[in-house]
Amino acid sequence: MRPQVVIVATIVINIALFVVNLIVATISHSQAIFSQAIYVVADLVAGGVILWGQFAAQRPPDATHPFGRGKERFFWAFAATLITFSLAGLFVLTEGIRATTASVTLQYFGAQFAVIAATLASSIAGIWVTVRELRRGQETVASLIESPNVGLKTIFYQDVVTVLSSVVVFIGVGAAYRSGNAAYDGIASIGVGLLLIATGFVLAAESRELLVGRAIPASQARRILGIVERDARVRQVRTFQSMMLGPEDGLVALRVNFNDGLTTDELERAIDDLSAEIRRAFPTARHLVIEPES
Repeated sequence: MRPQVVIVATIVINIALFVVNLIVATISHSQAIFSQAIYVVADLVAGGVILWGQFAAQRPPDATHPFGRGKERFFWAFAATLITFSLAGLFVLTEGIRATTASVTLQYFGAQFAVIAATLASSIAGIWVTVRELRRGQETVASLIESPNVGLKTIFYQDVVTVLSSVVVFIGVGAAYRSGNAAYDGIASIGVGLLLIATGFVLAAESRELLVGRAIPASQARRILGIVERDARVRQVRTFQSMMLGPEDGLVALRVNFNDGLTTDELERAIDDLSAEIRRAFPTARHLVIEPES
């Protein structure tokens, strides 16, 4: 999986979409199309923020960050969520409310429908790029949604929400065209704003869990416990603690009660063997502590 490919592709597509949406919104006086332009530029900024998080997280560990900076990706994904969904959604919502009472005459409906189609097509293309990269990494959309890779999920949700927003804008512009009532255009903008805000709350809640220290997925924890408990030298696992330090970086700490009678050298060999087996099965368990307990 190459998250940078997905992010860069999203940025390039959004640059073109923003220019086209802004031009059409200006000439047609459509608030719904303008809401698409705002959302697209917010996507563009968010993509840049998430890309920066990818690079910031690659800095090596140091004295002040002994476990590395993997959580940079969680933080910048959270910032991107605020920019893309919460702030942009609030702005689009307030402008849509204002547009429902404004006296404007919508024009160039053909251009409006064309730019809606272009935005919809680009979002579908973005989803296709994400799915292609997932398949390249032998992953699925379900595994992405369950994973702690909140930055990539934000990009994926952006594309999905853009598809839904394009449908809402199409309905609003179509209703305005058929009825001659520009208020439908503003109502569509309100719908887009509410959709963005709701999605922002969902992603912000997930980012918060990862920032404050969410454990590794339960399925992985059970498999790691299985590896340890199957070892003939292990009597019992006393405690199991874990935390996600990054999308591909986990901290796992175990207190293990080994069989009586093992020498110091045998204990060290048992710990080394278990550590090697766990890391082979889970390369993301980069920080692994196995503490023997009598």
